[in-house]
Amino acid sequence: MPTSGTTSGTTSGTTSKTYDRTRVAAWAAPASGEPLAPTTIERRAVGENDVLIAIEYAGICHSDIHTVRGDWGPQPFPVVPGHEIVGTVAEVGSAVTRHRVGDRVGVGCFVNSCRQCVNCLRGDEQFCLDGGVGTYAVTDRDGTTTQGGYSTHVVVDAHFVMSVPDGIDPAAAAPLLCAGITTYSPLKRWGAGPGKQVAIVGLGGLGHMGVKIAHAMGAEVTVLSQSLKKQEDALRLGADHYYASSDRGTFGALAGRFDLVLNTVSASLDINAYLRLLAVDGAFVNVGAPPEPFSVNPMSLIYGRHTVAGSMIGGMAETQEMLDFCAEHGIGADVEVIPASAVNEAYERVLASDVRYRFVIDTSTIG
Repeated sequence: MPTSGTTSGTTSGTTSKTYDRTRVAAWAAPASGEPLAPTTIERRAVGENDVLIAIEYAGICHSDIHTVRGDWGPQPFPVVPGHEIVGTVAEVGSAVTRHRVGDRVGVGCFVNSCRQCVNCLRGDEQFCLDGGVGTYAVTDRDGTTTQGGYSTHVVVDAHFVMSVPDGIDPAAAAPLLCAGITTYSPLKRWGAGPGKQVAIVGLGGLGHMGVKIAHAMGAEVTVLSQSLKKQEDALRLGADHYYASSDRGTFGALAGRFDLVLNTVSASLDINAYLRLLAVDGAFVNVGAPPEPFSVNPMSLIYGRHTVAGSMIGGMAETQEMLDFCAEHGIGADVEVIPASAVNEAYERVLASDVRYRFVIDTSTIG
């Protein structure tokens, strides 16, 4: 259980105010490239619009690894990663009506936004023009640094807390808060459904969710993976076809077939080869984060009225919609549940592609 205390802080000018704080157990990266280790961190007191969540499971995303290893620039160490959070409500603020103590809930990739810009008002809080606040390693609007889900408890504004339906196993639900919405949003936006041909590039943490969701939407699903080693898995997950992208004959055989190609990998690709797979008016949508820019031949776009696009998670309403969709269709991530003490080993295994398909930390093993 968290332990309470008080600290003094300064608001504006010389006016001081005492804030109640709570210390909780966590696992953090103390510095760039250093192994994660147990620690304690401070959570804010529950405000009138807040929810205190007793975390049950926290998924490991490749973004966590990039962050703590400094791949994405300097970070405000120590950093507690984790933006795939599932737990139960332990306390609610006086103004909270949507969640009650005991409810199972989830938190995804961000925990605040301005809620006043055109994007926020439209329900695209992930594109907040004033800068959305990530679940960890970001300065929140009160000046504190956010810390993520590799911990026992977290306090989050109720607007950014999702309800996790009973129909999803809580451990399998955690990765839905990132991998699930990252694939659901573009599949929905670009019309995956009956009569549509959808290709999923890559069969990892994102790709395996893309296959499950596209199949549930009614599309005919093809997986394009580097080799044939995951073919059996892909068909089990709901793919109708599977091809090795390392076989150049694949691109000739599939030319002009797909209404949508969803790229889930972060490796550099010959994007023009993939654009040739598109049918007229087809779209290549990128949700991976390759290290190098794509080089697009304009003729790959002009011939066939092709589109190259990108997508990033989803807003609060769409994320809730995704969770409800997954519950309705019996969809959860394929997970390997680990104790917190195995997190550093899990990072190495993610980098070696030795997980099928998402690690999830049992946070009862923290502290």
